[in-house]
Amino acid sequence: MSLDSKLSIAIPASLVSDTPHLREKTYKIGMVGRAAAIFRVEEIIVYPDQPEKDQRKDAKLIELILSYMETPQYLRKRLFKIRPELRYVGVLPPLRTPHHPTINRSEQLKIGEYREGIVISSSKKGSKIYIGVEKPAFVKGVKLPTGKRVTIKIKDLNREIEAVIANREEMPYYWGFKVTTFEKSLGRLLKSGRWDLIIATSKYGRNFSQVKEKLAEKLRICYKKLVVFGAPSEGLYDILKKEQLDLDELADFVINTIPGQGTKTVRTEEAIFITLGILNVL
Repeated sequence: MSLDSKLSIAIPASLVSDTPHLREKTYKIGMVGRAAAIFRVEEIIVYPDQPEKDQRKDAKLIELILSYMETPQYLRKRLFKIRPELRYVGVLPPLRTPHHPTINRSEQLKIGEYREGIVISSSKKGSKIYIGVEKPAFVKGVKLPTGKRVTIKIKDLNREIEAVIANREEMPYYWGFKVTTFEKSLGRLLKSGRWDLIIATSKYGRNFSQVKEKLAEKLRICYKKLVVFGAPSEGLYDILKKEQLDLDELADFVINTIPGQGTKTVRTEEAIFITLGILNVL
């Protein structure tokens, strides 16, 4: 997927429902975040897939861990309080994306460099931004709320680090993902009209090799794309059947990216890696 397109993925709130221990839950969620970063996903949407249950706790756990993972290491202690849900974040794989730099000294910074930061103070003169080095960056003439996370671009490195607020749309490279919880049903999500192209994954879908030319053409011309994944216990057809909806009518493509699979089931995080890898090639 190119930088001039927007890729979103939708994953079920029951992603880790079959995993009893928080450590393993954290690792599984981490694999989703790692796949999202590798294939330049802009947004991860967590949707409820079991209307008979209250899935808010599961969804919030996924959102919390993915948001923590996406945050640069130097900002995590400032943006996240100590919480029992984050007990095992040490097992999360590193993202190593451009917005997770290893530079931690101001003399290593470069003019034109982008950094994530958090506002530590502000006045009419401007705002001081902590960006992971020993002295803050200063954004002149802009008063920002203290504690707000922002993206800055370094403009000058003379006496102080002078910067301007950057628009994520101007980034010349991938700059991480955001995570949202969709509290309504999957059907409502797919009917929202937010995407130019919706791709659903299912072992009952068409073999991707049969539709790859048409799919490749759509991937080239469509700007906003959504790839939807099913749950550990139920596929997308079954999830939507509870709403009396047909997946084939809501998705532009329903594809099987693992034809002839050797296992009875494919885990959601495995399907994400495989599917996004194939779409990336197309």
